[in-house]
Amino acid sequence: MITETSAVKFRQNLGEMINQVQYRHDSVLIKKDGKPVAALVDARLFNRIRRMEARFDALSSRLEQGYSGVPQDVGIREIEQAVADERSER
Repeated sequence: MITETSAVKFRQNLGEMINQVQYRHDSVLIKKDGKPVAALVDARLFNRIRRMEARFDALSSRLEQGYSGVPQDVGIREIEQAVADERSER
């Protein structure tokens, strides 16, 4: 479950929010002036996000290297076609 709260309420209820994340594995979305600015998630989820980010960065780097000699417009068309083909198969 994701709880949304203001930064002020978050500061006032920090201990309760930490317990909610730690024991119920919920997440807390912190807003300032009605806009999301941060999130409190449990450590397991945070580590998983970091691993996914590292894998995404590695994949992005491999794609960049693979397309280094290809003009940008040609590469974008090729990627868009691959995405369209994949979506049509689903």
